Amino acid sequence: MSTVGYASFDTAVGCCAVAWSDGGITGVWLPATSLAATLRQVQRRHPDAVEAPPPHDVARAIDAMTRLLDGDDVDLRDIAVDLTGVPEFHRQVYAVARELGPGVTTTYGDVARRVGQAAAAQAVGQALGANPVPIIVPCHRVVGADGRNGGFSAPGGVDTKLRMLAIEGAPLF
Repeated sequence: MSTVGYASFDTAVGCCAVAWSDGGITGVWLPATSLAATLRQVQRRHPDAVEAPPPHDVARAIDAMTRLLDGDDVDLRDIAVDLTGVPEFHRQVYAVARELGPGVTTTYGDVARRVGQAAAAQAVGQALGANPVPIIVPCHRVVGADGRNGGFSAPGGVDTKLRMLAIEGAPLF
């Protein structure tokens, strides 16, 4: 297995981090209470990761994520992600979520229907809660059918989700 690299980067929502392998981006972390806390999260998932200057494709991804969080209409679907070890159902859910453009939301139930498992809305929520690459897989764009925002596993919880949706100009529920 190749070495995992990581770097931190500033955004409109705070200091984020990204990790990568030869296969693509393996993780994105939204801001925790401090940069040190964010980097501890990186180390928990990738204990052998090394801080390094991002390669060209990762630098482009960082720029795109930063611009998206600044409110620009940026398409992140071409960013390569390395989902090694991620269950197939989660991959299917992430593929559907990646089709949602900035400011567009859908429901957990709709995602479940689109992956061919109409009764699996709760499992969709669990898959999105385990999303290793938020922002790139825009789990914040998936909401409850009754207008509730659902949960959000990133630091700041639903407040962070609402902030990201507001930046994108999505209708808030």
